[in-house]
Amino acid sequence: MPSTTDCLIVVDVQNDFLPGGALAVPAGDEVVPVVNALAARFSSVVLTQDWHPADHRSFAAAHPGRAPFDTVELPYGPQVLWPVHCVQASPGAALAADLAVPHAFVILRKGANRFVDSYSAFREADGTDTGLAALLSARGITRVHVCGLATDFCVAWTALDARAAGFETVLVDDASRAIDLDGSLAAARARLEAAGVVTLDAEEIA
Repeated sequence: MPSTTDCLIVVDVQNDFLPGGALAVPAGDEVVPVVNALAARFSSVVLTQDWHPADHRSFAAAHPGRAPFDTVELPYGPQVLWPVHCVQASPGAALAADLAVPHAFVILRKGANRFVDSYSAFREADGTDTGLAALLSARGITRVHVCGLATDFCVAWTALDARAAGFETVLVDDASRAIDLDGSLAAARARLEAAGVVTLDAEEIA
């Protein structure tokens, strides 16, 4: 069993990222039972939610003449443009109905600043600290396990920032699914390996 110094971070398992959602991750619904079983083994669990205003600058709709999955330059750097998704308090932004993690000690909502996207649970795209690293350290957490949607974006960025913050970090592969946009999954895996993030399946976590 994971110890009291372990934390599971479940990233963005929300309706808009499930099949039929506005930004569906292929087979995204398959992570839900794996996450439920895995979370039951952890005493510390964090859930994250994408939580965007309707006019968020990461939406293609906010950039006339641009289409979803185009890339533009914003003040903090390159930004992939997305379909409108996870608008605050909308059904699409809700956590998946079958997600059963009642003991999560915090739900961290990210991407609420209309001018700045936020893939990572630890830092917004412009580098703003969310406070999660300090919160985990205060609870005595030394190792984090990251899973959810999508492997190559919010999950990978969260894992990389966890590692940068000094935590031992594990990507739980079978509890995650990817968008894989133009080779983004292979690129993410290379960055994770280079950063020292360990990749395991749920059954390998002791």
